[in-house]
Amino acid sequence: MKKIKVLLIEDNRLLRDGTTAMLNEQEDIRAVSSGGNKSALEKAKKLVPDVVLLDLGLKSQNSLKVVESIKKQCPRAEVVVMDLIPAHSDMVEFVNAGVSGFVSKSATLDDFLHTIRSVVKGVKFLPPTMADSLFSQIVESAIQGGTVEQVITATKMTQRELEVVHLLARGKNIAGISLDLKIAVFTVKSHVRNILDKLALHTRLELATLARTRAFTKKSSAHHKKATITPPLPD
Repeated sequence: MKKIKVLLIEDNRLLRDGTTAMLNEQEDIRAVSSGGNKSALEKAKKLVPDVVLLDLGLKSQNSLKVVESIKKQCPRAEVVVMDLIPAHSDMVEFVNAGVSGFVSKSATLDDFLHTIRSVVKGVKFLPPTMADSLFSQIVESAIQGGTVEQVITATKMTQRELEVVHLLARGKNIAGISLDLKIAVFTVKSHVRNILDKLALHTRLELATLARTRAFTKKSSAHHKKATITPPLPD
């Protein structure tokens, strides 16, 4: 029997060793593991894995960069990202980088095994939040129909969220918005995720594109000017 070669990249040693041991108990799987450091790429080169299980929250390296390096070095490897609750905007970036699936760290062993065996066969495992919801289709239809103003009016945003949208419309990135508004980067990301959810959008690019339309820019600009007079709401 040809075994599925799995490389697990995980910073937590307990999770790394325990998961590897459980995977190696399977007759059809051969697993090796690595911390989120340079040795991961070395092991990938040596093993030539069929599947790479990658912790989304690596501390030693940027997980997205690791995905890009793995796909460049082992283009046939199927990458599955592990996390507790991956953010929607993060998921889209990883899909664009070539990730084949996502599995929650709260999943059962059977879920892990099913995901590994499925992605090898070409099946994509994306969380339900990646699928188009009825709400997102309604919003998209409204935008394409030229009723952007109705979408914005119907969406209840906080003052801070409108300030973030205004800056995105001006081409600012997350770091730039953090500096301009004098708030932490993770706070900006939180606002962006909330905005994406409210507008049923998938990426910051979609949000910035929408924000640059006349209706949105005009409304957010007016609100931004008003915000200079009234005290800002708490982050």
